Amino acid sequence: MKEKISYPKNIFFLGKGGAGKSTSAALTALHLSRNNRKTLLISMDPAHNQSDIFEQRFSEKPVAVNDFLSVIEIDTEKWIDNYLTDIQNQVKRTYAYLTAFNLEKYFDILKFSPGIEEYALLLAFQNIRKNAGNTDYLIFDMPPTALTLKFFTLPDLSLVWLTNLLDLRQKILDKKEIVSRIKTGKKELETDKIKSKLQQQITTYQQLKTLIKDKEHTILNLVLNPDKLSFNESQLIIKKLATFQIPVSNIFLNKYHDNVSISPIKKAFDQSKIQIFPQHNTELTGLKNLTDYLEKLEWDIQLIENQNSFNSKKPF
Repeated sequence: MKEKISYPKNIFFLGKGGAGKSTSAALTALHLSRNNRKTLLISMDPAHNQSDIFEQRFSEKPVAVNDFLSVIEIDTEKWIDNYLTDIQNQVKRTYAYLTAFNLEKYFDILKFSPGIEEYALLLAFQNIRKNAGNTDYLIFDMPPTALTLKFFTLPDLSLVWLTNLLDLRQKILDKKEIVSRIKTGKKELETDKIKSKLQQQITTYQQLKTLIKDKEHTILNLVLNPDKLSFNESQLIIKKLATFQIPVSNIFLNKYHDNVSISPIKKAFDQSKIQIFPQHNTELTGLKNLTDYLEKLEWDIQLIENQNSFNSKKPF
């Protein structure tokens, strides 16, 4: 009898800077771990607030907070270097004839190219899932809005480019075949490395696109505050993601107090469930303060746990 395989559920926390993404992610991770769910909290935000929240130093290697919760901080610069090294190796393998132009010296400049950060974060995300082991939940504390939106929409946009590049490459190969036939009357037998790489990348980004939009395996939690600026930016985030058919599952209303009317928020975000985090008098740092706050919290566990939480079906 085959052993039943479970795949970790991805929970992302996104929202306006200062809304409380890191605190919401930390509380959720701690809550799940206190219910014996093996949880890995990943800080994708360059600010890395989780070290301050848990009053514990974290790094790229998982550090245990309790028996069921570990935390890591993504080193964005390291993953940018990994991404560029991968490109460099691909160029050397596929375009060996270009090494005469000493292209290596330009890779230092590429570090500052637009779009590099989101590609690096996707690479880190893939690596985390690959090495998740028997983890039940992967909780991602995401960077500021602009970079987060690029992260989520990158698979869709990359697929548009890659599909067109593959079509262009096929047209080039068709022309080469005609020339080859004129010269030798035979088809070119060598496999085209560029076409193969494009097809491989299309498969990778299609899998990422499917995973991000799969409600059984991925949950997007949007954190907002009762103030107008946070409210407006949250609506823009949902609108932008909806353009790519990426659903926001839940709203986490942070810093809620008695003078706040929740009706406009329910009306504006009527497609999402709402979890309320009341305003707190003490600073939510350190394991004791976080635990004390959780024990007083009315938690809607259905926001993150349901019958599909430990789905044995592979996400793609």
